[in-house]
Amino acid sequence: MKPPRPCVVLCVMLALTASICLVRVSAVQATRVAAAQQQQQQQAPQQQSPHGKLFAPVDLGLLEARDRDAWQKPEQVMLALGIADGSVVGDLGAAGGWFTIRLARFVGPNGLVYAEDVQKQMIEAIERRVKREGLPNVRTVLGDTKDPRLPANKLDAILIVETYHEMEDPVTLLRNAAKALKPQGRIGIIDYKKDGLGPGPSLEDRVDPETILRDANAAGLRLLKRENFLPFQFFLVFGKG
Repeated sequence: MKPPRPCVVLCVMLALTASICLVRVSAVQATRVAAAQQQQQQQAPQQQSPHGKLFAPVDLGLLEARDRDAWQKPEQVMLALGIADGSVVGDLGAAGGWFTIRLARFVGPNGLVYAEDVQKQMIEAIERRVKREGLPNVRTVLGDTKDPRLPANKLDAILIVETYHEMEDPVTLLRNAAKALKPQGRIGIIDYKKDGLGPGPSLEDRVDPETILRDANAAGLRLLKRENFLPFQFFLVFGKG
């Protein structure tokens, strides 16, 4: 039997060396990914609610779909809540501020928008956004799971969009939110239908409107109307009871 040629031996050695390097690189990459995930979790810890985790700040891009204006119909939503130029409104559970900036433009320089969220990372994201957009009529508010900490008797309307399933104690939160309303103020709650159509969270994270109606009644609110113009969401409008 002839001994292996030097070039064959060299090729085998090079292949083995490359394989070892790839294994080492993969191990290093895995270590870096694990460390990054751990750091991310430490920087943005997810609070638990009865329905699931709060929306993760790292996923804010999911709320910025290019077609959202078409199916969310923000201007029609604001008109249904009686919001106009000069109104004072609250965006409760504002996340990254998608609705906040539209509210701020709609109410104009004589109006005011309180953008509330319970996660500091969301508040920081909103502050960066309104600064970038040049909207001085936005005030950010770091609330907590039971009290949005909005100013009492100052608001014409409060908008709650797709955050109901994250609420720890919705009855208490709604009761405290209502304290911020003027006598004729309104609260609009928008959430995804449970038919599974369109965008939105998984079915287990969707809330039945009858649940919201019971909670709102327990919080001292009364249903003023149901709006049906949104294709994928229901829209309930409440006033003070």
